[in-house]
Amino acid sequence: MIKRNTGFANLTAGYLFPEIARRRREYVASHPEAKIISLGIGNTTEPLSKHIASKMSEYCLALATPEGYSGYGDEQGNSALRARIAEVFYPGLVDASEVFISDGAKCDIARIQTLFGREVKVAVQDPAYPVYVDGSVVVGAAGENNGTGYNGITYLPCSPENDFFPDLSKVEPNTLIYFCSPNNPTGAVATKDQLKKLVDFANKNGCIIIFDAAYCEFIRDKNLPKTIYEIEGAKTCAIEVNSFSKPAGFTGVRLGWSIVPNELKFEDSSSVNKDWNRVMTTLFNGASNVAQAGGLAALDEQGLQDMKAQVDYYLANGHKIKETLDGENFKKMGVEAFFTGNGPYVWAKFPGKKSWEVFDAILDKCHIVTTPGSGFGPAGESFIRFSSFGHKADIEEACKRLSKFEM
Repeated sequence: MIKRNTGFANLTAGYLFPEIARRRREYVASHPEAKIISLGIGNTTEPLSKHIASKMSEYCLALATPEGYSGYGDEQGNSALRARIAEVFYPGLVDASEVFISDGAKCDIARIQTLFGREVKVAVQDPAYPVYVDGSVVVGAAGENNGTGYNGITYLPCSPENDFFPDLSKVEPNTLIYFCSPNNPTGAVATKDQLKKLVDFANKNGCIIIFDAAYCEFIRDKNLPKTIYEIEGAKTCAIEVNSFSKPAGFTGVRLGWSIVPNELKFEDSSSVNKDWNRVMTTLFNGASNVAQAGGLAALDEQGLQDMKAQVDYYLANGHKIKETLDGENFKKMGVEAFFTGNGPYVWAKFPGKKSWEVFDAILDKCHIVTTPGSGFGPAGESFIRFSSFGHKADIEEACKRLSKFEM
């Protein structure tokens, strides 16, 4: 018999979000009268803008005509969309040849592992989006979980005490560094000075940064960088991944992109861009033509206005949640909530409590699903992530329930 990939055997029992879904199902089965509100998984809830949806609809209808039919497209993506992404998000910073269209940032992060293989050293912010770690374990770049994290992964604690920016001295040379800003789950946004430290460190030590900018359109402070390429030197040490999922509501449509600079090289001076092109043309067949039509619509004048309005809607929800978590009942429990106003998540510490303990208590007493911070890494213990993705009425009802919560 063929042996199992040991990477899967090394994974802990369940990926975070399926485990949340399982606990929710079990709770609903035993409490069918409960009206559950989810502030957990970061799935968008508001409809696509009519402008974007209509453009995709027009494209779909045209597929039924000889003139409008399209088959396979370029695996790297529609050339017009690649150029428009470079123009809108990276003016003067990135060339269209460095833009690769995909079916989402998460998918790109998984495929990126194939660029570096199982021998690469990996460092992640702690807490961090689980796919950075789980993907590394699956390909064999990390080993078993020792109870405080996976062997072979360097965890970089990001906490209120260090302003959510890690101590880079713990990172070994020639390491793949996963970094997310605005951060999931903490919501923290790195400053230009902080990113300059990261970029300088990577260039000096032969590291490559995988910069996850999926939430960059939530940044409202003009002094904060939306892309790592605003930082001098980033094009020789960083790959950026991004997505239409959150700003345009494309979580189900599936459309994202990666930036792999032409200047980025491996140790032997070979081109990372060329190898990524090989990955995309060999292991991927291109993003949906329909989704890419939606992406082009999202980046025209009306689409950009619609995306901003969508993000503003969710940010208003975040402010409401933060206001509730600053209430007297939470103060009595010693809870401290963090929300920058530049990301969709509120990160709250419940001192002396385990994350899953708080998750279960909020589900039981408030009928609200949240996300336990420990699922994002060891430094997430005692924290809960509250998502601002939700209908305004549901957020208001959830906040009403939370205002009476006690443990």
